[in-house]
Amino acid sequence: MSSERFTTNEAAERLGVTPARVRQMVARGEIESEKHGRDRFVTADAITEAMKRKTKPGPVPNTPATADKRATGRIRGSNRASASKKKGGKK
Repeated sequence: MSSERFTTNEAAERLGVTPARVRQMVARGEIESEKHGRDRFVTADAITEAMKRKTKPGPVPNTPATADKRATGRIRGSNRASASKKKGGKK
């Protein structure tokens, strides 16, 4: 077990997230931390484990099924025509 500890700001830098996200992860039990006085510290091992689990959001895969959904407007962001109608645009 590693004895090296990092502040939430340092942990955020290593994880590529904001300090607020690190605090949220701690509150949800997604990452272990230790509290010493008013400060919270995350161990190097906890950061390593979080990095192993970390997934990045990506685009919707371009599959025939999603292509059909895009064509019919059932995917978010693809029905611009209905948005302009709501805002008083041309019908």
